[in-house]
Amino acid sequence: MSTLLVSSKGQIVLPAELRRRLGMGAGARIEVFEEADGLKLRLVRSVATSKVTELAGLVTANKRGAPRHLEDFDPASVLHRSRLHKT
Repeated sequence: MSTLLVSSKGQIVLPAELRRRLGMGAGARIEVFEEADGLKLRLVRSVATSKVTELAGLVTANKRGAPRHLEDFDPASVLHRSRLHKT
């Protein structure tokens, strides 16, 4: 555990070892939550945005086996078929 010093400007400095371990560089964002027993800090990780057209071909289906239909992925349809096969 590290002890941090608050400057006259209200700034704190995180130890270099911690910043390296968390992959934090200049401009990294941290969320601060006030809790009953103190503060909680959480590193905000940005998510890269992509256009849907760039994702085409990212996932490929195995060509073997029977063709799949949309109802194969519907939980209600799967439950209904499993009940039919039990009787």
